[in-house]
Amino acid sequence: MTMNRTSSTSSTWTGMVPVDDTALAVTDTGGPGIPVVYLNGQFATQGYWRRVIAELGTGWRHITYDERARGRTSKRSADYSFEAAVRDVDAVLSARGVDRALVVGWSYGAVVGAHWASRNPERALGAVLVDGAFPSDWLDEAMEQRIRKLFRRMNWFLPLLRPTGLAPRMTADQQAISNIELGRLSRERELGPVLDNITVPVRYVVASGTSFGSKGDEQEQIRTSLDGVTARNPNIQVSARVASNHGAILKKDFPAIAEAVREVAALDRGGAEDTTNRR
Repeated sequence: MTMNRTSSTSSTWTGMVPVDDTALAVTDTGGPGIPVVYLNGQFATQGYWRRVIAELGTGWRHITYDERARGRTSKRSADYSFEAAVRDVDAVLSARGVDRALVVGWSYGAVVGAHWASRNPERALGAVLVDGAFPSDWLDEAMEQRIRKLFRRMNWFLPLLRPTGLAPRMTADQQAISNIELGRLSRERELGPVLDNITVPVRYVVASGTSFGSKGDEQEQIRTSLDGVTARNPNIQVSARVASNHGAILKKDFPAIAEAVREVAALDRGGAEDTTNRR
């Protein structure tokens, strides 16, 4: 097996990883297991992954972190762009001495994970994308205005939640801009080629129903774009379609996510063994 698990630690490490003008709160369980890095939803925290991590157990090396200005301790930044989020994956893995990892991303984190896997085929063991990274033209001018209004309405209670870590230390405008950028990056002409370029195993776990801010069957329509992705790229498949909605999937369907992680890891092992046998 060719997977590199360099610099694994023997016990859990928790601390701050400096990157650019900020620092990220990181937890690394250490150990010799396959490194799995978890990429959060847009304004979520690493705590959302606790059920998935418990389901997988101690045989894996779990690395979680809070993005810029998220959680209780990650620091503010002048850059909350998507590109910064992708760079931060590299910063965290480098700081923890991990050369190759399996990425698991939910929602916004799924798009980050898709980009990272597409750009780093030699470093990505594979990816599990949880109800996100659907190439769909859901953002139009009307939707953009809806997003801006939604975050402006939330502005009055965000300061109450920030000390708890349940809301990011970003302004309502910054959050709206981030969400709009995600919509632009999710367009078929933008995200489609990223997914088509992926050469490592990818498994989707797809929720049902609505997500925060969506109406009617908007979310279900967005999910149908995955059919074209799996038809074009044989490396990408749907591992499970579950009953939970977008917001509850990590809480209620963590066994399906853990099973997708096992599936991707097994595919990598099989590929490595096949390569060895052919030599």
